[in-house]
Amino acid sequence: MTDLLKTSLHRRTVLQAATVGAVGVSPALRALVHAQGSDAPEKKEVKIGFIPLTDCASVVMASVLGIDKKYGVTIIPTKEASWAGVRDKLVNGELDFAHVLYGLVYGVHLGVSGPKKDMAVLMNLNHNGQAITLSKKLADKGAVNGAGLAKLMASEKREYTFAQTFPTGTHAMWLYYWLAAHGIDPMKDAKVITVPPPQMVANMRVGNMDGFCVGEPWNQRAIMDGIGVTASTTQAIWQDHPEKVLGTTAEFAQKYPNTARAVTAAILEAGRWIDEGLANKNKMAETIAGKAYVNTSVDAINQRILGRYQDGMGKSWDDPNHMKFYNDGAVNFPYLSDGMWFLTQHKRWGLLKDHPDYAGVAKAINRIDLYKQAATASKTPLPKSDMRSHKLIDGVVWDGKDPKKYADGFKLKA
Repeated sequence: MTDLLKTSLHRRTVLQAATVGAVGVSPALRALVHAQGSDAPEKKEVKIGFIPLTDCASVVMASVLGIDKKYGVTIIPTKEASWAGVRDKLVNGELDFAHVLYGLVYGVHLGVSGPKKDMAVLMNLNHNGQAITLSKKLADKGAVNGAGLAKLMASEKREYTFAQTFPTGTHAMWLYYWLAAHGIDPMKDAKVITVPPPQMVANMRVGNMDGFCVGEPWNQRAIMDGIGVTASTTQAIWQDHPEKVLGTTAEFAQKYPNTARAVTAAILEAGRWIDEGLANKNKMAETIAGKAYVNTSVDAINQRILGRYQDGMGKSWDDPNHMKFYNDGAVNFPYLSDGMWFLTQHKRWGLLKDHPDYAGVAKAINRIDLYKQAATASKTPLPKSDMRSHKLIDGVVWDGKDPKKYADGFKLKA
C-alpha cells in the first residue's frame, strides 16, 4: 500500500470517527465496526408511517421518549389512512419505513398485492393482540364463536360479509384461518371485503358487515359502542403469532444500512420500555390515544394491553398472551418460519398460483443480519434458531420444515 493511500485512509477513518461522535450514537452501536469504517446513520431524519392501532406504540414511543436520538436518528411518525396508502408511500419512497402488516410486505415483494417491489422486514413489532368481532345482531342469534357462527350460517342462508384490512395482510389470514377451522370456506361461503382499521366500527354500525378481523383498539371499541362482540382473539388462533413488522424497501436497507440498524435498535428499546411494567403501559396508552395517533379514549386501549379482556356478552378474563412488544426479546426476531407461514397461506387461498421458493423468499426479505446488529446495540437477547414451531387452533403444527406439504395439506383451500 502506498504512503499516500495510507494517509488518505487514516484521514478518512479519523473524520468518520469524529462524525460518529458528533451525532451522539450510542456506544453500543458505535462498537459495531463496519466495512466502511463508520456506523453513523446515513440519514438523520426518517419518516415512519403508521396506521391508528395499538401496535404502532413502539414506533411512536421511540420518538416521544427520545430513544431515537440515542441512536443518532430522529423518527417522525406519520399517520396514514389505509394499508394501501402505506404500501404506496413505502414503494414510492415518501415513507422511509412503516409499521406494517407482515403479509403486506411479502405480497408487495411477490407482486400479488399491488406494484412489485423488493422489500425488507427489519423486525417484528408485536405478538398477539388482534381479534375477530361479530356483530351484536349475529351474537343475539347464537353466533358468539366460530361454532355458533357456522351453525347460524348453515341454518339461516344469506350472503354473510366479513371484513379484513388488506388482501395479503395478517388480519385476512387470521380471519380465513379461523373461519376454515370451523368449516366455513372464506372464498365460497362468505363475501370478504377490505376496510381500513379505523373505519371498521363505523361500517359495522351501519350494517355493512357481519364480522371483521382487526387490531386493537377497534375490537374493544365495538364492544364499548354496543355493536359487536369478541368471538375470538388472534392469540387463540396462534399463540404468540407474528403481527406488525418494521418494513422498508430492500433498496432503502441496502442504501442506508446504518440508518436501518439505528431505527431498529431504537424501536427495540422502546418495546422493552413498554413491556417493563404497568406504569409504562398506562403512559403509552395515554400517549397513543391522542388525536395525533390512534384518536380514541384511553380506556379503549389500556385494558387489553394488560390482558384484561371482556367479550361484550358478560364474560371477562385475564389473558396472559395479550399484546406484547418485547417480552425479553422473544417478540422481535424476524423468524424465517414466520415469513414462510404467510406465503403458505397466500398459496392456500389462491393469492399465489404456484409454490414460491419459501425459504429463499424469506431469507431475501427478513434482514436477520441487520436485526442481529441492532439487537447487539440494544442488548436484546437472540434466539438459537432462525425458525420456530407452533400448533395452531386446528391442531396443525407449523415448523417451516415442509412448506409445500403444509400449504397443500389443508382440507379447505382455494
